[in-house]
Amino acid sequence: MIQWLKRLRAAFGASFLWLVCLVYFTQGFRSFVWTAVSYQLKDRLKLSPSSSQFVFSIAFFPWSIKPLYGIVSDCIPIKGRKRVPYLVIATVLSLVPWLILGLNATLRSSKWNLMTFLTVQNLGSAMADVVVDAMIAEAVRRERATFAGDLQSISWFSMALGGICGSLLGGYALTNLQIHTIFLLFSVLPSIQLLSCGLVEEKSVTVDSKVLPEFYDSSSVDGVNGNSSFLDEDSFSEKKPNISMLRRKKSRKGSKKKRVTGKGQIAEKVDSLPSRWFRSLKAATFSLCHAFKQPLILRPMAWFFLAHVSIPNLSTVMFYYQTEFLSLEASFLGTARVMGWLGLMLGTFVYNQYLKTMKLRRILMLSHVGLSFLGLLDMVLVSRVNLTYGISDRIMVLCGSALSDAINQFKFMPFLILSGQLCPPGIEGTLFALFMSINNLGSTLGSFVGAGLASALNISSGSFDNLSLGIAIQVLCTFIPVGFLFLIPKEVTGVSA
Repeated sequence: MIQWLKRLRAAFGASFLWLVCLVYFTQGFRSFVWTAVSYQLKDRLKLSPSSSQFVFSIAFFPWSIKPLYGIVSDCIPIKGRKRVPYLVIATVLSLVPWLILGLNATLRSSKWNLMTFLTVQNLGSAMADVVVDAMIAEAVRRERATFAGDLQSISWFSMALGGICGSLLGGYALTNLQIHTIFLLFSVLPSIQLLSCGLVEEKSVTVDSKVLPEFYDSSSVDGVNGNSSFLDEDSFSEKKPNISMLRRKKSRKGSKKKRVTGKGQIAEKVDSLPSRWFRSLKAATFSLCHAFKQPLILRPMAWFFLAHVSIPNLSTVMFYYQTEFLSLEASFLGTARVMGWLGLMLGTFVYNQYLKTMKLRRILMLSHVGLSFLGLLDMVLVSRVNLTYGISDRIMVLCGSALSDAINQFKFMPFLILSGQLCPPGIEGTLFALFMSINNLGSTLGSFVGAGLASALNISSGSFDNLSLGIAIQVLCTFIPVGFLFLIPKEVTGVSA
């Protein structure tokens, strides 16, 4: 392990490796503070389960527009740099809301104010996620491609470690600390992240205003890279012969359009900086839309979107049921979340060892059968049948949390694999961010559907009479995406090219 870390540090630099690990650790550690948010909505604001789920759905919407952050950072450098300045902005956006909410009791006691600050915080976290992914892609391409798997592995390990630590400490903190104190404590990590941004050096993007308009073509799909825009230095070296030829032709045909200044210099009409930015953004958006409209890409992504939207998300309702009706402590729920992280890692291991040669259609079908089984376990818990057989509520919740994350990972791994196979060369980073945004948007809309279902069934705090019916509807809806599996390529497996 130590030798592995030394090898990565030698390849990418200690400051860069530290920043990547810190950002991913912070993303996982968010469970520490978001558990406190759940209790703030339930205990202090006295919101119903459907209202709380609505707040969460709005607050997490910024994760559904991740390609926007990638395109803007690719196409509009800040002082010649495309990554570190945007990471600083993202970190500030993810830091300031927690400080304000921790220091101002009035703002955190208002539903709409709290939702606004939580949305801003998620905007910063989602932007930081996109920027760091782009930095990893560029670092691997610049150094050695063989380190790609190692760098991704340490990123996922850091996030899992952060999730486990955040879940364990979050439950303990809620038992012993005030919620505003938890907000302020969590702000320490973004603060360290903000200071760490100054440790990473980034080369400025040099733009020759004379060259850019000559080789740039807004109708070209191959001119934009999802992780490195057409303004990169590599692009100039690749286009040099064509540029020189264009210059010679234009010098012969357009000599009359040039004029000599008082100092003997030749002045040419060039586009303004905002104009170049606009053309760059236009080209990137065109490339993204052109690639996404291909049926081979559109159909599978439509399935994953449908798989989220068609299933009502009742997780917030179950949180209310577990804390109010079952009287489970915050520390225990933190332990249950740790079991979820362990289940996620177990699901990843099982998939890589035993399922990656199986056809994706079959894996996704089995995943939805497993999700329906978990819904039945929730019905057993709500109907109290488990007590008849001597199975405690705590055992049911722990097993349900671990199995839920493991089975969802069986569904998420095919999504990652298929996304990687579908991304065409040149816009891999931005298109993959679009795939993730579709996945996140589907989850957000699924939460809205769950909130609507809870409201329609009059499920509220202290009134869970119709919760069994809601779970039964959820189980039935789990089989809807199975009927649309024809949208997934038939012969694709986890190892197919």
